[in-house]
Amino acid sequence: AGVLRGAKSRFQLFGDTVNFASRMESTGRKNRIQVSQATADHLNAAGLDSWLHPRGDTVYAKGKGDVRTFWLDRPSTSGRSL
Repeated sequence: AGVLRGAKSRFQLFGDTVNFASRMESTGRKNRIQVSQATADHLNAAGLDSWLHPRGDTVYAKGKGDVRTFWLDRPSTSGRSL
């Protein structure tokens, strides 16, 4: 992140995090939540591993290579999906 100066100063995000988020957005699916390995690790540590479903393929992210991501699906307790 940084402040870019010019005719108008503006705050802009850039770098590895934004590149990875952009790649996840472009490889996502409608009405699905895709999470990174780091997020999956936190959910596993919290005992929510049943919410995670590995994607069948990897996501290529510039500067990172092939990255494993997961779909997040919260189990329904009422018999209906969220």
